[in-house]
Amino acid sequence: MSSGERKPVLITGIGLLSAAGEGGDAHRAALAAGKPLGLTSEGFVPYTVHALNEPDWSAQIGRRDMRQMEPWQRIGTYVAGLALDDASPRDNRLLDRMDMIVAAGGGERDIEVDNTIMDDVRQGGDPEVVVNERLPNDLRPTLFLAQLSNLLAGNISIVHKVTGSSRTFMGEEGAGMSAIATAHARISSGQSDIMLVGGAFNGEREDMLLLFELGNVLSHGDGTVPVSQREGKDAGFHLGSVGAFLVLESADHAKARGANAYGELTAVKAGHGGRDGSALADRLSGLVVDSNIGADVPVLSSGTGLPDLRKAEQSALGDRPVRHVGTVFGHSVEAQFPLAVALAALELQRSATFDGATQIGASAVGSWRSEAVALLTKVKEGDAR
Repeated sequence: MSSGERKPVLITGIGLLSAAGEGGDAHRAALAAGKPLGLTSEGFVPYTVHALNEPDWSAQIGRRDMRQMEPWQRIGTYVAGLALDDASPRDNRLLDRMDMIVAAGGGERDIEVDNTIMDDVRQGGDPEVVVNERLPNDLRPTLFLAQLSNLLAGNISIVHKVTGSSRTFMGEEGAGMSAIATAHARISSGQSDIMLVGGAFNGEREDMLLLFELGNVLSHGDGTVPVSQREGKDAGFHLGSVGAFLVLESADHAKARGANAYGELTAVKAGHGGRDGSALADRLSGLVVDSNIGADVPVLSSGTGLPDLRKAEQSALGDRPVRHVGTVFGHSVEAQFPLAVALAALELQRSATFDGATQIGASAVGSWRSEAVALLTKVKEGDAR
């Protein structure tokens, strides 16, 4: 391949799991209906989350392996298996050289220990002293191992035999954006032929609710107000449990093995920087232009529902039709951008929301930092599913 020449990148496999259940058909229908799914406040009052519609885990994960996984790892490992099955590459010769990029957060905390520490502090204890005394004695040493973000990639390798190169991005929504952008760049430049990429998030966690409440980004509404209309007490997001993985593949590699594609991932542009004044809107506008997203191309937004960020995103997208995935599935942080890209690919395959679209964009604006846009293009009939 000559210098500067880029290889087309196709999406040949998709795995999804959320409040909608599992699989492409369920998610395509849910997006078209546009109604919030899985809303519950049971156990999370005063907050509302989009709870996972749990599958039969044993369909992808053995009982022995599953016992060692926290829910977020289970979600990701299960969905990675769905994506691999969808792309039909369960050939060890292919899996041995399949690369992987995972977007993941930290493991789940020991809530009981956290609660007792906070109770001690509320009763007048010095926070620094209490933490230093309690944590070494109360936390299990194995808990620290379970919190390693790259354990998801490790579990996928063990369970599904994906043993090419592996890297993990950790850090809010930006991790999912970087995962997709890096995978696209590696395949388009010829550094890799086929990659498994995506993320997973368990939104039914008290520690995550506390973290995001301290950041003033959680909605205090009931989850029924669309992301595009959230103001006042409804402003912000409701966490949602989601797993979203894709198999990305160079067009030549897909053709050689007879694989069909949902569509081409034509461009992915990501960035981050200051957000004062018009900085965010200006930067997003630049990403839209760099991605060649036409003025009439519809966009699936994975934005948060925070009014200032939503307005900056809308300013950059202009009059393009926009559908917010967070309204239906909740906000899944690291998995949010992979979810939007996967849904856009499903729409290209068989539209239920954007009838007749031959290109669809995906956008993302993190609650604190990072933003990205992607452009997906329909492939010719012989290469499509």
